[in-house]
Amino acid sequence: PWGMMASFGGSNNMRGYYEARFRDKCEMDFTVELRQHVWRRNGIVVWAGAATIAPSIGKFNFRHLLPSAGIGYRWDAGQPLGTKVAAITLVIWVVLATIVPNVVLSFTETMGVWSRITNIVLPLGVYWLLMSVTPKVGKAAVAMFIFMFFAAFQVVLLYLYGRSVIAVDMYLNVVTTNPGEVGELLGNLLPSLVIVFILYLPPLIEGISMWVRGWTLPQWWLHKSRKWSAGIIAAGLVCFGLSFTVPHYKPYKELFPVNAFYNLFTAINRVMLTNDYHNTSARFSYRAKSALPDSVPQTYVLIVGETSRADNWQLLGYGKPTTPSLCNRSGLVAYGRALSQSNTTHKSVPMLLSVLDATSFGDSIYKVKSIVTAFKEAGFSTWFISNQNRNHSFIDFFGEEADNCIFVRDNNPKGGCYDMDLLPYFHDALVAEPQRKLIVMHTYGSHFNYADRYPGDMRRFVPDTPTDAKAVYRPSLINAYDNTVHYTAAFLDSVITELEQIPAVSSMLYASDHGEDIFDDDRGLFLHASPCPSYYQIHVPMIVWMSSRYMKLHPDDYAHACANSAEYVASSQSFFHTAMRLGSIKSPFVVPEHSVIDTVYVAPTRLYLNDHNEAVSLEDCGLMKHDFEKLDSLGITD
Repeated sequence: PWGMMASFGGSNNMRGYYEARFRDKCEMDFTVELRQHVWRRNGIVVWAGAATIAPSIGKFNFRHLLPSAGIGYRWDAGQPLGTKVAAITLVIWVVLATIVPNVVLSFTETMGVWSRITNIVLPLGVYWLLMSVTPKVGKAAVAMFIFMFFAAFQVVLLYLYGRSVIAVDMYLNVVTTNPGEVGELLGNLLPSLVIVFILYLPPLIEGISMWVRGWTLPQWWLHKSRKWSAGIIAAGLVCFGLSFTVPHYKPYKELFPVNAFYNLFTAINRVMLTNDYHNTSARFSYRAKSALPDSVPQTYVLIVGETSRADNWQLLGYGKPTTPSLCNRSGLVAYGRALSQSNTTHKSVPMLLSVLDATSFGDSIYKVKSIVTAFKEAGFSTWFISNQNRNHSFIDFFGEEADNCIFVRDNNPKGGCYDMDLLPYFHDALVAEPQRKLIVMHTYGSHFNYADRYPGDMRRFVPDTPTDAKAVYRPSLINAYDNTVHYTAAFLDSVITELEQIPAVSSMLYASDHGEDIFDDDRGLFLHASPCPSYYQIHVPMIVWMSSRYMKLHPDDYAHACANSAEYVASSQSFFHTAMRLGSIKSPFVVPEHSVIDTVYVAPTRLYLNDHNEAVSLEDCGLMKHDFEKLDSLGITD
């Protein structure tokens, strides 16, 4: 059709010719244009071009080219109104999205009225001012990435735990947690990740787009934004000053994102100190000696559990038969009022395996060695057998002190190892030549995902699926968790059975590093390692077992262990001293008052190692009313 034939002429190509002045089946044209800014909104344009038409491509004749050239004046009318509205919208989006965690934290955290107001008003003013520093709104939005990143991290944390700022331990958990655990956890954080993507991804993408396209904010908006944001900052500073009227107000703990940045720098410093651990601890010695002659065969086993909470142990009063294999064991004493002083593995395990506790952890962790070194100094051959992945931190360092250090997952990095897979290595250690042995085993215990911690033939409580991190699935989650406890009990029973068969003085000491939340109350808490602990995260099982040969050699120890079984025990403190006493190891670091097998045992002050490595009372560590009610029911609060 005539109207659809190729043509040139008009404002789009070959200016100077009437629109569609020339038509045919084929058309060819080119135009070169130069636009030059002169002054303010004034500019000029120069162009030149040529075109021709033909009935077919093969019949183009360049002798029939028609020229076009010209010069013009240009006036910049500015951005279209729609782009200005979009730029202003981006500012509002970024500011409101970034302030979301501040608003939530002001309601979830324990702080004074003025500090709550400061936590919203002062950051709001600063974020708004930062988005108004430059008219290039896209550039400003991209520059806000670091704040949006911390805000997104905080939103995920609030979804997971319901409160608390991004803690030092959260950053360290990112470094020390193995990728498999991260994958298991991320799969159950989908709702929070969706929220984060909706809140923070679109403004970042739009910011990049506006930066590339050169969109800017209108001058009137910039002027008013700077004025209003400065006023809000001034009001925030007044509230900030009034916050100090409340005792113990510390901005680096209560003002977001100042606290998040402070905790990040603290975590980086700890990582640097950890990397220098071998130098700073090189000269440490327990000055340990054995109180028994070399001719006495001795085998002592220390087992560190993972994420096992005392409330699900039949041995400690739980209603379901989760530990039937241990309930009638002779020589076994269980401690139902034991509390861990940390709810994170990278702190709790080093405290269990060294002389440190909440009062001494601090910077001393970078200078001490583990109980493995103490037994080596006393002339023992040592084994460290772990079912966990290496995390390049103190647990690895302590394990490597042993004469024989075995991480089972080194040969199976993709996982799939059960705790029973440690037993062949344990058997090899038992039959090894040395008469005096210390064997330390670190299990995977009850770590989420629970259903992956035991084989199918150990499913005692069903249904144990699904195990998604949702309160609605609590019944199946509890069944799966109870299966892990049943499996742990079977593992401990197998260890005791082997120890009974060897002609040596032997004992076993077990404690879990921390417990676990499993949607136990209306707070909807799940997992562990939250910046503020809960009762379920710190109430842990602790067990002592003594062989008949041990009790014959030390007839009073079992009686003392039984007498202390009703006492409050700080597992993080007592584990080391009890283990040293079980092994008849003398050292100036051993405190008999901390050993549960001693008649002079004294129940310690109830303490918790907080995020800044400070020993604080249970009243100051973030426990809530429900937690204290549970502790009161066991009689283990001050």
